[in-house]
Order: sequence, then C-alpha cells, then structure tokens
Amino acid sequence: MSLMPVTDSMFLAVESREHPMHVGGLQLFTPPDDAGPEYLRELRQTLLERTSVRDTFQQRLRRPVNTAGYLAWQRDPQLDLDYHFRHSALPSPGRIRELLELTSRWHSTLLDRHRPLWEVHLVEGLADGRFALYSKIHHAVMDGVSALRQLTDVLSEDPADRDCPPPWGKRRAAAPSPRATVTPADTIRAVTGAARQLAGTPAAAARIAKEAFRAQALTLPLQAPRTMFNVPIGGARRFAAQSWPLERVRAVASAASVTRNDVVLAMCAGALREYLIDAHALPSAPLTAMVPVSMRSGSGSSASGSGSAAGSTAAPQASGNQIGALLANLGTDLGDPADRLATIARSTAEGKRLFRELTPLQALLLSALNVAPLAASPLPGFATATRPPFNLVISNVPGPRRQMYWNGARLDGIYPASVLLDGQALNITLTTTGDDLDVGITGCRRSVPHLQRLLSHLDTALTDLEKAVA
Repeated sequence: MSLMPVTDSMFLAVESREHPMHVGGLQLFTPPDDAGPEYLRELRQTLLERTSVRDTFQQRLRRPVNTAGYLAWQRDPQLDLDYHFRHSALPSPGRIRELLELTSRWHSTLLDRHRPLWEVHLVEGLADGRFALYSKIHHAVMDGVSALRQLTDVLSEDPADRDCPPPWGKRRAAAPSPRATVTPADTIRAVTGAARQLAGTPAAAARIAKEAFRAQALTLPLQAPRTMFNVPIGGARRFAAQSWPLERVRAVASAASVTRNDVVLAMCAGALREYLIDAHALPSAPLTAMVPVSMRSGSGSSASGSGSAAGSTAAPQASGNQIGALLANLGTDLGDPADRLATIARSTAEGKRLFRELTPLQALLLSALNVAPLAASPLPGFATATRPPFNLVISNVPGPRRQMYWNGARLDGIYPASVLLDGQALNITLTTTGDDLDVGITGCRRSVPHLQRLLSHLDTALTDLEKAVA
C-alpha cells in the first residue's frame, strides 16, 4: 500500500459523470511493409503475453477509510490485462471521422474505480490501412506530460525493432542510478532559501501590480470576456485532431521575428475568432488563454521558446522543473492576422519577462493566483455567476523530435485529449511528432457544437499568417 498525495486525491474528489478526470491520447500508425492480415491480432496477443507491467499500471484505489475519500493505492492482485487492452474495429467507411467519433465516446466515459485507472484501445479498420491506439489514464495516476513520456519510452527509432513493449510496459531494466544523499545542511539551505523567497513576496506582489498597470501590459485573471466556452459542461465529449508541417510554423516565426510558440497561439486565436464569428458569439474584448510554461533549471537563462506553446521560462532554482501558468492576450478582437500575432508576442514576452524576474517560489505563487478561480468551479452556479479567469487552456506537451516506430509500425501522429471543467468547455493541446505539429482539441459535446470546424479554421489561420508576413 502507498499513501496518495493530496493532489491525486483532489482529482478523484472532484470527478463526477459531468467531469471525467482522465487524460488521453490518440496515436496513428502505419503498419510495417511485411504486415499480414492478422498483424494486429497477433500483435495484441504478443503484447498480452509480455508480463512486464510498470508499477503505476498495477495500482488500484484502496477502499476509502472514511468520508474523506480515497487516501491510498494498493497493488491489484488480479490485474486483468485483457480488460484494459481492448481490440476494436471502425465501422465502414473507416475514415478519420469515424475514428474521432469513437475516440470522443471513449473519452467521455469514466474509468472503473475497482480496477487500475487506465485503458488502451487498439483500433483497426481505417480505409487507408493504418491503425490507431487510443489510451486514457486518470489524472490522479499520471498527468499529460508523464503519459506522453511513457508512450515515447516504449517507442523506437529503429523500424526493425520488433521488441517494443506495450504502452503499460517497460524496457529492460537499466542499472539504477545512485541515490543522492540529502544532508542536514542541504535541508537547512533549502528551508532558508524558501524563507528568503517568501520574505520577498510582498515586494514581488508590488512589482506584479506595477506591471499590471504599466500600459496594461500584463494579462491578469478575471479580465477575460464571457464566451460560449465559459459555461457549465456535461459529461459527453467531442474530439478533433489534425497535423500541420512544423516547417510552416517555423517560416512564419522567422519572417515575423517571433517565437514558434507565438505563431501556434496566433493560429489558435485566428481559429477561435472565426469559429465565434460563425456562431455569432465573438465578444468585443480579446480572449485570454492560460498557457503552461516550463521554468527550467539554470542560472540566468532566458526564455527559449523552443517548442512549447508558450516557450520555456527559466529561472534560478534549487530543484527540478517547475510549471507555471501564464495568461496570454489572444488578440481575437483584431481582424488583421499580423496585428493579432504582434499582440500575442507582446503579451507572452511581458509575462515571461516577469516570470524571469521572480524567484521560483514567487513564480509558482503567481501561477497559483492565475488559476485559483478554477478551484471553485465545482461549486454550483460558480461558472455562471462569475467572470471566467481565462477562456481556455492552450498547452503543449513536447513530443519525439525524430521519426519513431512501434514494433515496426511508423508513428504518424500523437493527438492529446485533455480534461474539461465547468466554465472551461474547450481545451487545445499540441505536441510535435518528428517534423509535424499535432493538435488535439477536446470540447464539451453540448456546449461546443461542430468542434471539427476549428480544424479548418486552424488551417485557414496558418495560411493567413503566411500571407501576412510574406
């Protein structure tokens, strides 16, 4: 038995039929040239016979000890891999559309709390001969970054490698790395450093307030307009996905002297603007996106903008990676794509500059301030009675940079599927697969109709950006 961190328990406590709390992803593969008609059936059987299962995938919830809910994990003594790893086929005509409809239904259903909280679906029947994997795992077990890292860990750069483990498996054990020794002096230094950072928090708060009022450069929570995305949600989901050549994004970024991440946000902004215009629901004020940023270890390094949706904001820190929450003005009130891109670039630059000037602890406190109103979203009436802290989350999970394979099958795309909350009926998550930008869009089926139209609007937005900077 292992005790459950408070954060894990919170994901379980807030889950309901309307609010499934699992993250997921859809992966597309092209079978190897020598694949026969029984390739997928035989592959599934081979993977089921491999008994190496990561500890995380063997854990199920321990029965609640009191009304406080689930407090611990325990190993499932009767792990049923045949239940967790399912083989399905698409209905005719086997288009991507049928695959996305099936994924939408799977992403809408709750995981069984009497078993380990994950599922993997192997899908055949695509008309072009490809196959897919849809996987989902509870956020209490693994977040989106960890889930993608687990997927990448079972892939190979070698198309001849037919010994890749299943998504719940692990490669042959490597020699364990030596465990670092933490001395009492280390602990004293860590506590002293945290105390110094906390002592500087009032001054940091004053700096944040100054930045907020300086030409209104800093985007703050509760400034976002109310939109059709900021409503109570139901339990059913829609999922849409598509890829674009990453080189097109790089070319726009180079021509406009902005980061690739700013171009991605501008794509999303243009698509959201056109979608809301189609629905006669575009507000006069610009939409605000919450964009996770990475505050990497280092001393004095600057934001790199090297691939995440907001870039990476580095600050001196004593321990590992931290994640912050930056609010970005999407400029959806502007009709000109070049003006929107410039507005987004200024907004993200101001936010990242402020993050760099704060200590890691102060940056985390600022991030907590940005997302704090979401903690009250489960309260009845909160989403309708208050102004949204932001309109949607646009995040990026770094993916493999090289062409990858899984038991000889070529990986063609990774499309993340995320969590929605009351007041946050739409989520856009991006990743990269080799030379492609992969986009997964999750929406509340009731609140965000015709979700797939956002894909065509994204394509149009990228084309418009290319013309604007030519």
